[in-house]
Amino acid sequence: MKLKRGLVQVYTGNGKGKTTAAWGQAMRASGQGLRVAIIQFFKGKGSGEVKIAKKLNLKVHSFCPVHPFFGGKKKRLEKECQEGLTFAKKTIMSKKYDLIILDEINIALRDRLIEINEVLDLIKKKPKGVELILTGRGAPKKIIETANLVTEMREINHPYKKGIKGRRGIEY
Repeated sequence: MKLKRGLVQVYTGNGKGKTTAAWGQAMRASGQGLRVAIIQFFKGKGSGEVKIAKKLNLKVHSFCPVHPFFGGKKKRLEKECQEGLTFAKKTIMSKKYDLIILDEINIALRDRLIEINEVLDLIKKKPKGVELILTGRGAPKKIIETANLVTEMREINHPYKKGIKGRRGIEY
């Protein structure tokens, strides 16, 4: 591990930019020679950031690609999110990575697809030199209180309100 002290960062809120901020941090870290892994919840493999990840030497692992909002079955989602969390635990404890991003894990917590105590325990036990970033709307209060840095993205105006759908290369 290259970091003497890894912190816990949280990007949450209803505004756009949580994943974008985390990926920006991943690019910065990779550019400085840090080893980066990104573990995604509720995202498919077709987004622009995943397509470029190999060129940037970022390891990306996706779990639970369909959210209940889009028709996912709760039991299946719980199983897939748990698999993602189990993978995250192994990855974090392996000490192979300096920065690990758990993208959209806050949604899994908010929707009670994984247990908050498991995530809090993971944060508590993470190796000292591992930086951990948790993203997603609805970060639970206990996660916010535990983190070293919390940024809330606040929506002020959004193109969705005017009927503009997500655009390839901008929103995904």
